Amino acid sequence: MDKIFDFTYMVKCIPKLIPYLSATMMVTVISMLFGLLVGFFIAIVKIYKISVLRQIAMVYVSFVRGTPLLVQLYLIYFGMPKFLYFFQIKYGWFENINVNVIPPEYYAILAFSVNLGAYLSETIRSSIEAVDRGQFEAANSIGMSQAQIMLKIVLPQALIVAIPNLGNTLISTVKDTSLIFMIGIVDIMGEAKIIGARGLAFFEIYIAVSIIYWFICIILEKCLNLLEKRSRIFERSVV
Repeated sequence: MDKIFDFTYMVKCIPKLIPYLSATMMVTVISMLFGLLVGFFIAIVKIYKISVLRQIAMVYVSFVRGTPLLVQLYLIYFGMPKFLYFFQIKYGWFENINVNVIPPEYYAILAFSVNLGAYLSETIRSSIEAVDRGQFEAANSIGMSQAQIMLKIVLPQALIVAIPNLGNTLISTVKDTSLIFMIGIVDIMGEAKIIGARGLAFFEIYIAVSIIYWFICIILEKCLNLLEKRSRIFERSVV
């Protein structure tokens, strides 16, 4: 070993890792979308204090926030096939699904969606509650339904409030997807492990991975800052 760090090897590894970025971004984007849907549903349940569902939502949020994401990933990856197989044998449900050939990406998206739903529910709830209550009353006074109030009055304003927290969650999710190689998905982290094992140059390859993640997060941060500035301009014009 004549040198601590091989810069040339690290640079050569970056182009080899880039094609696998698609798996990382696919899991991130789809999970974020489903997580927003789950989070919005949980937020509405809490805001309107729907009795039974509210208790279930509280347990769900508490469990997700109190357990590591990796544990949740394993629970879904190893647990879902057992549940599907049980329902197939016991009740004849999901007979067209071959449990043994379900792509691991599906489990990763489900796990991340469940995780994000819990965290985003608090972001969405606090953003909705930040909207001036007088606007609810004004909308009610002109005969708007609760759905119309939520879609046309509340959500556009709540979105502006939520953008910073949503952006932070998105950036965190990009980094958290580095765990998906643990269930056999070859993303940039999984490919880095493969390349590192071939050349026994783990230090260089993980530096290359960190640079890619860093670059992606910088781009996202710049885009989110621009979006936030534009939304603030819109907010001032509305006021």
